[in-house]
Amino acid sequence: MTTTEHNSERQRSLRTAYSPCPNDTFVFDALAHGRVPGAPALNVTFADIDITNGMAERGEFDVLKVSYAVLPYVLGTYTLLPCGGALGRGCGPLVLTREAGADLTGRTVAVPSEKSTAYLLFRLWAADTLPGGVGEIVVMPFHEIMPAVRDGKVDAGLVIHEARFTYQNYGLHKLADMGEHWEDTTGLPIPLGAIIAQRSLGADTLRRLADSVRASVRAAWDDPEASRPYVMEHAQEMDPAVADQHIGLYVNEFTSDLGEDGYAAIRGLLTRAAAEGLVPPVGPDALAFP
Repeated sequence: MTTTEHNSERQRSLRTAYSPCPNDTFVFDALAHGRVPGAPALNVTFADIDITNGMAERGEFDVLKVSYAVLPYVLGTYTLLPCGGALGRGCGPLVLTREAGADLTGRTVAVPSEKSTAYLLFRLWAADTLPGGVGEIVVMPFHEIMPAVRDGKVDAGLVIHEARFTYQNYGLHKLADMGEHWEDTTGLPIPLGAIIAQRSLGADTLRRLADSVRASVRAAWDDPEASRPYVMEHAQEMDPAVADQHIGLYVNEFTSDLGEDGYAAIRGLLTRAAAEGLVPPVGPDALAFP
């Protein structure tokens, strides 16, 4: 890249969208606020992951936080960054019911999205544990799911994020932990959210972006208090202790670098989901980073 090209690219902010959840704001704080030397500038929009999944499918924005479940539909346009996303252990989606130990065979289940890792994990769990299969799947906004289960509008709900810590407030019971099932059957971490970037940005910019994301993660770990104003500004009235729990679950060594286990988890999820007919198959080199 020539000096002129480099300066031109630096002047053009990368249109970026990620969620207002504490793990994303924690990870991107230093990068979004220009505290990573030599990093591309970001023009940030906040949007929940079901919105960013749709953006990715339409080829909108340069950098997006999306569900791993949407990768098979967008890898022609976007490449998976080897950092910045959310994988982990003990942090999977939950199936909640009003009554402990309920049988979901043929029952109605509310989910936040059908193109989400949570949904894929749920369907893989159901395939293994409910021979009769679940009944109707109802898509509804994430914040409406627990009240709908509590009020009897649906038989069960698939929840993510901070609902792990708050579902008891609704008088609900955990029927199953999708993450536990995944980890027990594969031994791999749970792949939840991915950072993707437009392939058209070019290999140099993509590598610089990945390096900058890693630097932003390290900066947040080195000085967590520096990111707290940004985290709490967008945490939707979340208790600071819950925000810290959220960050502790979803920001880990896989956020800094996917590594061998991270890539194995992603390939494993997409391969199993494709075998169940839930997503299109992904080619062997589709996850390779430039």
